[in-house]
Amino acid sequence: MTRFLMATLLAAAAMTGGIAPANAAAQCAARADIIKALGDKFHETEAGRGLINPNVVLEIFISDKGSWTVLASDTKGQSCVLSVGEGWDSPTITAAMPGA
Repeated sequence: MTRFLMATLLAAAAMTGGIAPANAAAQCAARADIIKALGDKFHETEAGRGLINPNVVLEIFISDKGSWTVLASDTKGQSCVLSVGEGWDSPTITAAMPGA
């Protein structure tokens, strides 16, 4: 299952709640459900977080294989997937780059 398809499936069961997604493609669901899916399907764990405003936290999840997901999570327990990708920049990836 591709990461985009996973985000689309999450949207099918989602409610958008109190988060204003960065774009129309953002997929929203209960935070607990998204976190479980990220762990189960992609082996991603939280790498960091920061406040967007007093009601929304930006969270970054990564896996050892380099996949990553950025979430915006609100104080009501809803999260929206803002972006997903591969090739998270880590010391291993940097060392493999030409000229590094």
